[in-house]
Amino acid sequence: MERLKHYIKKHFTSFSFFYAYLRSKILAAFIISVFVGFIDGLGLTMFVPLLQVVSGDESHQNIDIGRMQVVYEKIENLGIPLTLGNILILMLVFFSLKGLAFYINQVYIVILQQRFIRKVRLDLIHLLNQLRFKHFITSNVGRIQNTMSAEVERVSQGFQNYFKALQYAVMVFVYLGFAFVVDIQFALLVAFGGFLTNYLYKTIYRKTKGASRDLTRFNSIFQGQIIQHISHFKYLRSTGTTQTYAEKLEETIRKIEKSRKRLGVLGSISGAIREPLLVAVIVVVIFVQVRFLNGNLGAIIVSLLLFYRALMALTNMQNFWNKYLEVSGSIENVQHFKKELQENQEEKGKKQTNAFQKEIRLEHLSFSYGKTPILQDISLRIQRNQSVAFVGESGSGKTTLVNLISGLLEPNQGELLIDGVPLQELDKGSFQSQIGYVTQDPVIFNDSIYNNVTFWDAPLPENLARFQASIQQAALDRFIADLPDKENTALGHSGINLSGGQKQRISIARELYKNSRILILDEATSALDSETEDAIQKSIDALKGQFTLLIVAHRLSTIKNADQIIFLQKGRIADAGNFQALMKRQPQFKRMVELQEL
Repeated sequence: MERLKHYIKKHFTSFSFFYAYLRSKILAAFIISVFVGFIDGLGLTMFVPLLQVVSGDESHQNIDIGRMQVVYEKIENLGIPLTLGNILILMLVFFSLKGLAFYINQVYIVILQQRFIRKVRLDLIHLLNQLRFKHFITSNVGRIQNTMSAEVERVSQGFQNYFKALQYAVMVFVYLGFAFVVDIQFALLVAFGGFLTNYLYKTIYRKTKGASRDLTRFNSIFQGQIIQHISHFKYLRSTGTTQTYAEKLEETIRKIEKSRKRLGVLGSISGAIREPLLVAVIVVVIFVQVRFLNGNLGAIIVSLLLFYRALMALTNMQNFWNKYLEVSGSIENVQHFKKELQENQEEKGKKQTNAFQKEIRLEHLSFSYGKTPILQDISLRIQRNQSVAFVGESGSGKTTLVNLISGLLEPNQGELLIDGVPLQELDKGSFQSQIGYVTQDPVIFNDSIYNNVTFWDAPLPENLARFQASIQQAALDRFIADLPDKENTALGHSGINLSGGQKQRISIARELYKNSRILILDEATSALDSETEDAIQKSIDALKGQFTLLIVAHRLSTIKNADQIIFLQKGRIADAGNFQALMKRQPQFKRMVELQEL
């Protein structure tokens, strides 16, 4: 049993992967393939009575082709004598049906391929959306991007080649079935010839699979390097290090091209030896049947035709199988990636919370990355519509704390309650939909200002009014008014056409447009000039009492009017109170204020 499981796992892993998405729809393709081979076989058997008629012997009863005699008798029993005209018509009908069935089969495979890839993409997107944030931040971003884009495309090619290979394998068995009916000796020769050719292909298959895995790995590395090249382009150019980094890219490109070259050479070898092998086996089989097995003309002709079809199907199967192996590394990668996503899904409770009403309460909360403690024994209450600021030195745990409050991270110990309900019992999506988050690295999409702020809401009158209100609160109205295309101005990749302050304001405007109940500002004004910071600070102060404001700040001018300031030291709450209270009680906080000349 264990050996059987190992065999299935080794040889049918890809089939199980495809079947999981398409189920019984796959079986229809095999049924059509059997029909194609069966009809083609019937058409081929018509050559024997055709030759008999052409040679002047219309008594096909003398044809010695074993059990195939039954086929001709059945045709005549249907009232169709095997005359020249009827034989030609039957051949035309059989091969026309074969052509139609083959066409239907190919179109059906394309339809299955598109459906399969659509389901794979949607499945991966859904799993990625539910991935635990703690796992995401330690993941290889290049691999994620490469898998979700290029690798899925290669899986699409693999799907098509895999099922074409299986279709031809089915047709090989159909032709062999005819061969066993006609002449069992012929069938054994075909099987032996096929075994020999597969044995010769075995080494090519193994090397092709290894080259495919290498190509997948190097593509993932290259995607990660390109992401970093684009993200850090300004730094690389300004420091004259573009060439140094380019050398890393060139090294990876060389490895990719080496893997592609290996795949190309192996594919060429596979294609080059296919026809010589086919002809060699045909020559040997004909020689053996005529010289040693006393084969008669009719049996040899039908055997030759069936044998040729079987070997053609076999070589096509080998060709498509080798093409499948060229992308098998991508299929393995997508399978492993999917499994990794499944094993790291965020657990969600069932309770809905559509309106944050009273308070967020943290009770003895602790969090660590591996064995490194970040936050320890945090107990805190945040009342609805209260403004709370988190301050402290770098590394004190400010951003981690708001990530825990927003449900991005899960505590190792302690409990986080929303209106008295533990967060793990809530549907996090219903809670997080009430949160607006403005980070120190503004999120800008490659689209217009309007779509960035409204998150692609339709430009209806009520949405346009909300848009105008939000850009005024974020001090963006004058900037947009001076643009030629106004709110329809395209912002480029990651807002490359904007200054840091403009990015921050657009990000703030988006969260104001959402009308969130909880607004998290993580260094939201860090990239702003003094005048713009003052304008936005007035807007933030005006929001007091309307939103629950959670503010992470190094620039203490932004939190002077907060209802409560949480002062963090080394992952613990050192003190809490308003600005003036902390100035009196905490010398270190007072020193931070003095250094910033407040």
